[in-house]
Amino acid sequence: MSRSRWLGPCLWLLLLALAAVVVARARYSADLSAFLPRAPTASQQLLVQQLRDGLASRLILIGIEGGGADARALVSHAVAAALRRRPEFVSVSNGEQASQDQDREFVFRHRYQLSPTVTPARFSVEGLNAAIEDNLQLLASPAGLLAKSLFQADPTGETLQVIDQLEEAAGPRREQGVWSSGDGTRALLIAQTRAVGSDTDAQAQAIALIRSAFASAAPAPDLRLAMTGPGVFSVEARATIEHEAVRLSLLSTAVIVTLLLLVYRSLPTLLFGLLPVASGALAGVAAVALGFGVVHGITLGFGVTLIGESVDYSIYLFIQSCRPGGADDNALWRTIGLGVLTSVCGFASLLPSSFPGLAQLGLYSISGLLAAAAVTRWVLPQLLPQRFPIADLVPLGSVAARGLARAQAAAAVLLPLALVCALLLYRERHELWNKDLSALSPVAPAALALDANMRADLGAPDVGTLVIASASDEQQALQLAEQAAARLDALADSGVIGGYDSVTRFLPSEHTQRMRQASVPPEAELQSRLGHAVTGLPVRLQSLQPFVEQAAEARTAPPITRADLAHTSFALGADALLWHGDDRWHALLPLHAAAATPAVRDAGIELGPVQRALASLANEQVVVLNIKQQLDLLYASYLTEAVRLSLSGLAAIAILLLLVLRSLKRVARVIAPLLLAVLVVSAGLAACGTRLTILHLIGMLLIVAVGSNYALFFDRRAADRSGAALPLTLASLLIANTCTVVGFGVLAFAHVPVLSALGETVAPGTLLALLFAALLAPRRLTAVQS
Repeated sequence: MSRSRWLGPCLWLLLLALAAVVVARARYSADLSAFLPRAPTASQQLLVQQLRDGLASRLILIGIEGGGADARALVSHAVAAALRRRPEFVSVSNGEQASQDQDREFVFRHRYQLSPTVTPARFSVEGLNAAIEDNLQLLASPAGLLAKSLFQADPTGETLQVIDQLEEAAGPRREQGVWSSGDGTRALLIAQTRAVGSDTDAQAQAIALIRSAFASAAPAPDLRLAMTGPGVFSVEARATIEHEAVRLSLLSTAVIVTLLLLVYRSLPTLLFGLLPVASGALAGVAAVALGFGVVHGITLGFGVTLIGESVDYSIYLFIQSCRPGGADDNALWRTIGLGVLTSVCGFASLLPSSFPGLAQLGLYSISGLLAAAAVTRWVLPQLLPQRFPIADLVPLGSVAARGLARAQAAAAVLLPLALVCALLLYRERHELWNKDLSALSPVAPAALALDANMRADLGAPDVGTLVIASASDEQQALQLAEQAAARLDALADSGVIGGYDSVTRFLPSEHTQRMRQASVPPEAELQSRLGHAVTGLPVRLQSLQPFVEQAAEARTAPPITRADLAHTSFALGADALLWHGDDRWHALLPLHAAAATPAVRDAGIELGPVQRALASLANEQVVVLNIKQQLDLLYASYLTEAVRLSLSGLAAIAILLLLVLRSLKRVARVIAPLLLAVLVVSAGLAACGTRLTILHLIGMLLIVAVGSNYALFFDRRAADRSGAALPLTLASLLIANTCTVVGFGVLAFAHVPVLSALGETVAPGTLLALLFAALLAPRRLTAVQS
C-alpha cells in the first residue's frame, strides 16, 4: 500500500481512538427529565427542577416485608442506624420514639413562635381564662396525658395546638415502635440521599448501601427488602435500557452476521463490512457526549438501530461495485452520498429541538451515519484485498427482477391503499397520539404499584396540585406562603380542598414570629393578668410560675431558623417545601383533595376556586400548578414541536432532491414511496390500537432516511436508461433491506417502550419503502430483464 493509501486508514484509527476515549469517559443517564424542555415557562421550569433535583427525587422509600412484626422492627432499627452513619444520606426516618421526642421537644421549646393562636387577645385576662379552662377540660379526657405533663409550663395549651396542626394529615401507622404499612405486613423507612435524583451513579451507590445495611442486619430468611422512589426508578431504568441494548444488539448482530456470512462467504470480508457499523456507533456516542455532556440511555439504546442501517453502505460497495458487471464507482457513490445527505437533512431537523433527548437522537444519527459512510467510502477500499469471495448474487437479483416485473401490475392498488389509510388516520385523529409522558417510561407496572402502595402507607399527601410562592429571598417567600395559607384555610373550611401542607407550620417567617412574641406581655404584666384569669379556676397561681418565666423568655428568644430544624423530622419537610433555585426562593404548598367520597377524591382538586382565592397574590409570584396538567402541556408541546421539525426535515429533503435531481418527476418518484410507507405504517399501528409516541415519530424519520436509499437506486437505474446491473442492484437492496428489517425488528420485542416503538415502526416501514419504491419504478426498468 502506498503512503497516500495509508493516510485514510491512519486518520480513521486516530479518530477512532479519540472517540473511544470520549466514550469511556462519558457520563450516562436514564433520567426521563432529559425528555423535558430546556426552556419552558417559569412555572414549568419550577416543575422540571423539582423532577430533576427536588426533594422528591432524593427520597428512597424502603420496605421490609415478611416475617413477624418484631423481626421487621429489629431490622428497621438496624438499617436506620447503619444508614444514619453514612454521609451519603441526609436523613433516615422510620418512626422511632427518639424522633418523636425530638419533634415534641422542638415544638415545646418554640411553642410561642409556632402556635397560630398566640395573639394579643390570647394573653388578655379573658383569653387566658378561656385557654386555661379549655386545657383543664382536656386534662379530664383520655387524651389529657400529654396535656397534664405540660400544664404548669404551658397552661394555655400552645404545644398541643401546634402538634394538632402538624398532625392534621394522617401519618404512617406504627407497630413495635416503627412505621408500618396499613395492613401491618411491611415496616417502612424513608431515606433522603445527599445526591439529587438525576445523579444516577450516586443513587445506585445509595441503593447498594441500603441493600448492604439490610444484609448486615442478619434478617430472617423470610424477610425481604423492597425499595421505590425516583432514584430507584432511574437506576432500574438505566439497567433495563443497558440490558435491552446489549441483548438486542447481540441478537440483531448475530442474525445479520449470519446472513452476511452466507452472502460474503468470507470471514475477513464480513469483518471489513462491520467496520462502518462500529465506527458509526462509536462516533455517534462520542458526538453526543461532547455536545451534551451526558449520554441518555435511550440514545445509547438507539445504537442498536444503527447496525441495520449503516451496514447497508458496505453491502452496496461489496455487491454493486466489487463484482464483474457491477456499478460504476462514481455513480454508486453519488447515489449513496445523496442518500446520506437526505438522512442528514431529516435528522438535522431534530437538532434545534428544545428537548435534549430529541436533539441527542438527531446528533447521534447524523454523526453515526456520516462516520459509517465515510469509512465505507475512504477506508474500506484501501483495506480490501485485490480479490475477496462474495457469493454470486446475479441469480437472486434476476429472480427479484422477474418478480418485480410481475408485481408492478399491482401498482394500481397503491392509490386506493393510500386513501384508505388516510381515512383511517383521519377517523382516529383525536386518539392517534399518546400525550402521556409516562408512555416513555421503562418502569414496570408492578414497580409503579409498589410505589403507590408505599406512599399511601406513609400518608403522603396528594401532590397532584401545588401552590408555589416565589420571592427573591427566603423571608419574603415564607411571608407569601403565609398569605396564601390564610386563603387556603378558608377553602379547607368550605370543603373545596381537604387541606394543605406548608413549611410555615414549623418555620414561620421572622415577621410572624416577632408578632407572636410581641403578643406575650412582659413578665410583670403577664403575672398580673394571670392572677385575674385563674380566679374561680381550680388552679393555684404559684404552680404556674414556670409558665410566666418561660413565656417571658420567649418574648426575646431568637427567631427559628432552618438550622434549628436539624435532628427533627421537620428538616425533611423543610427540604421538601422550601428550596432555593435560580437565585429565587420557592415555598411549596401541596394541596390535599377533599376526600368526602371516592368519586370526589378521584376527580381531584378543582383549580378554579383555588386560583380565584389566590388571584390577589398572583402579581406577587404565587402560582397554582396541577402537575399532571403541566406534564401534559409539556409533552403536547414536545409532540407539536417534533411534528413541526419533522415536516421541516421532509421539506429540506425535498429541496435537496430538487436541487440535485433537477426534476419534479424524479423527486416525486423518490419521495412518494417513502410517504406511502409512513402512511401505511401509521394507519396499521392505529388499526391495531397503538397510540403513537414521540419515538414512533422518530421511527417515521428513519423510514424516510433508510428508504430514500432504495428509492434513489431505482431512480438512478431509471435515469441511466440501462438495466445491465439491475440484478446486482436488486440483490444488494434485498440484502440491505433484510439487515435493516432484522436490526430494527428485534427492537419490537424490547421491554423498553421507547425501543419497541422504534422496532414496530421502522421494521415494517423500511420493508414497505423498498416494496413501494420497486412498484413505482418505471416499467421499462424491469422490461430489460424480462
